[in-house]
Amino acid sequence: MYAIIDLETTGSFRSANRITEIALFIYDGEKVVDSFQTLIDPECRIPPFIQNLTGIDDEMVKGKPKFYEVAEKIHTMTQDCVFVAHNVSFDYGVMRKEYSSLGFDYKRKKLCTVRLARKAFPGQVKYSLGNICSFLGIEIEARHRAYGDAAATVELFEQILAKDDGTIIPKALHHRSKEGSLPPAIDSDVVEELPNSTGVYYFKDSKGKVIYVGKALDIKSRVMSHFYNQEAKDRKIHKIIADISYQECGSELMALLVESAEIKRLYPLYNSAQKRRIDAWCIFSYTDRLGIRHLSYAQKRQVKNPLIRFYSVTQCRDFLETLQETFDLCPRYIQLQGVKGECFFYRLDKCEGVCCGKEEIEKYNVRVDQAIESMGAISGSFVIFLNGRKAKETGFVLVENGLYKGYGFVNAKRSRVNIGSIGRYLVPMEDNADVQRILRSYFRHYPEPDIYHLDGPIEKVSQYSLTLF
Repeated sequence: MYAIIDLETTGSFRSANRITEIALFIYDGEKVVDSFQTLIDPECRIPPFIQNLTGIDDEMVKGKPKFYEVAEKIHTMTQDCVFVAHNVSFDYGVMRKEYSSLGFDYKRKKLCTVRLARKAFPGQVKYSLGNICSFLGIEIEARHRAYGDAAATVELFEQILAKDDGTIIPKALHHRSKEGSLPPAIDSDVVEELPNSTGVYYFKDSKGKVIYVGKALDIKSRVMSHFYNQEAKDRKIHKIIADISYQECGSELMALLVESAEIKRLYPLYNSAQKRRIDAWCIFSYTDRLGIRHLSYAQKRQVKNPLIRFYSVTQCRDFLETLQETFDLCPRYIQLQGVKGECFFYRLDKCEGVCCGKEEIEKYNVRVDQAIESMGAISGSFVIFLNGRKAKETGFVLVENGLYKGYGFVNAKRSRVNIGSIGRYLVPMEDNADVQRILRSYFRHYPEPDIYHLDGPIEKVSQYSLTLF
């Protein structure tokens, strides 16, 4: 038995969605044996955009049953049925959320007629309900109303059943199948081929353009989590993702570095962080004639030895404010207050008084040194050795004079790596504030990494470039 369902809701995203109308048909594989339709009072305002789309407004749902009043009937009608809908993850997710708000766990096997139609009727440009029904000659009465869309989905499902040679629906209902949770345009074979290893994954649209880049300790599990946990961004991705590719990295550090570089290179639509390329500002330290250690910020090109880099003045000041609070620093000597004599914080008992001779300079400088140490500034030249992507392979990250130079993989065990030859395997990369943040975090979490300290620069025998697409 199949419960073919369509919902109209107050919005596009499940996290804030409430049902405004439901229509369901119980179908036994040959005919409709029962049906139910009703408007639902969502107990909230319906946005104007949704009113224009569905024609359902606040006045229409006034006095209609609330979901809890029809929940038992829907539960009973759909019990032991397969939940069928066009883009099932949306309707099923909204339904589960409504039941969850009542303290119930609503679970059904599910089928997506978008995915089934792709297999039964390949070659269509789009598989929206309107497009596929137009192709098959199915008339939709009252588009974007639950009853009309559900009735059309019944006819669509009948035609899918007629085309099924015994492999389409049984495969989708297999207990190991993830079909019901996948985006409509993603073939289950694409997901099945994803590895359970550490690396970077790429979501692409129908034109092959990368729309999102992510890193994962387990690529397959992380990709699936996007489809299970559909908040606003994931829901947008769900609608347009058409393919997935990946790059194994062997270690989390390598995956973080590759992810950061790829976001800057590809500028994906749904990545918000790490897109900026130019870290033009930095924080540095100097000692004045009185022996007081200062922390200050300036454009990076003006500073020979920056302690830490940022993309904006605001980020510099925010970071210094955090240091001031954490280490009880004087705002006058960290470029937060341009005053002479005692700072404003001293008057508020928030400064020990180094600015007006009330605190010993040596004592104050100790706290400044602690603040600098907390930044974890990268210095020196070294190679970090990491796990490879396969057995008998070693990954490495190269840093010279505190600057990230790139990464690579050597087809040898760590004990057999010739340090003088790793330059030929280097994938050169740009150093930036995001990379420095990643490296500082790595050293905080791994205080005893596998490092080889260099006396001089590595000879770059060959210059590889990252050209995956």
